[in-house]
Amino acid sequence: MRIEKTFIPDLLLIYPTVFEDPRGYFFESYNAKAFQSAGIDEHFVQDNQSLSQKGVLRGLHFQVGEAAQSKLVRVIQGSVLDVAVDIRKGSPTFGKHYAVELNEKNKLMLYIPVGFAHGFLTLEDNTIFSYKCGNFYNKPLENGIAWNDPQLNIDWGTKDPLLSEKDRNNPALAEFNSPFQYNPQPL
Repeated sequence: MRIEKTFIPDLLLIYPTVFEDPRGYFFESYNAKAFQSAGIDEHFVQDNQSLSQKGVLRGLHFQVGEAAQSKLVRVIQGSVLDVAVDIRKGSPTFGKHYAVELNEKNKLMLYIPVGFAHGFLTLEDNTIFSYKCGNFYNKPLENGIAWNDPQLNIDWGTKDPLLSEKDRNNPALAEFNSPFQYNPQPL
């Protein structure tokens, strides 16, 4: 397993080691020791999975307060454009986003720490998206930011995705007073 830093501090791209033969493939999608050696010391408490048709956009989501969540995301079937936005006050990359295609072929995973808004756009029908969460779902503490906020300048590749009512009404980043603080790790 290879874990790479992205240009946004603490956001990590994970390349699993895949073993393939005529029967199919095998890979570890999670290994606590490997993650800890890369600085990901999480205790994941919940696994979620969704099925979406092409053109569905879910996000940009996060939870606040005692329910703030880290996530480890991947695609089991199909493909998505996965996006994480840094919403940590004081971060050198506050308001910046990182986008990557996650799909069943590349098997990439993205580690998203607390303090990020997260969303994805499905690029194929019957896409199965899976993620581990570092905290339990807490509806009263869920939040979101507008997927099409001009300040974020995210190129989703579509102007008319399928959205939930909730995601249609998320505020812009400028309207959100982030409770998250950037805490740089000493070298």
